[in-house]
Amino acid sequence: MVELETPQMDQVFHALSDTTRRHMLHSLAGGERTVSQLAEPFAMSLAAASKHIKALEHAGLIRREVRGRTHVCRLEARPLATAYEWLGSYARFWNSRLDVLEQLLREEAGRKTSTTQTTPEPANPAKPEPSKPSPQPESPRPTPSEGDDQ
Repeated sequence: MVELETPQMDQVFHALSDTTRRHMLHSLAGGERTVSQLAEPFAMSLAAASKHIKALEHAGLIRREVRGRTHVCRLEARPLATAYEWLGSYARFWNSRLDVLEQLLREEAGRKTSTTQTTPEPANPAKPEPSKPSPQPESPRPTPSEGDDQ
């Protein structure tokens, strides 16, 4: 079972709560990226990108390596696996609930089908047929008067 009260879990979910950081993680899933490459799609400064990267590093979701003057980031998937495992317990909860609902709906549909097959609806001779609207007479069209220009 996943430990619920870990500071790292809080940091992981905090890091995942931001759209920009989620996009950065998605990009890193394809391989290493420099800070400049991570910042580029968002038209943000390197300083702003660095703040997002620090949040991801703090959560343990990425590792940054300095190569000369270039900072290269790579994805660290273990914290994501822990979060996935924790969320998985809720997926199991909802799946079991939905399975029960599906079974109830099938039983209800089966009861309706068997009731419909055994008791046909009686015809109601007193019920009037829907009436068709009567055709409206055409109104006479005005004829041009003498002297009118058209």
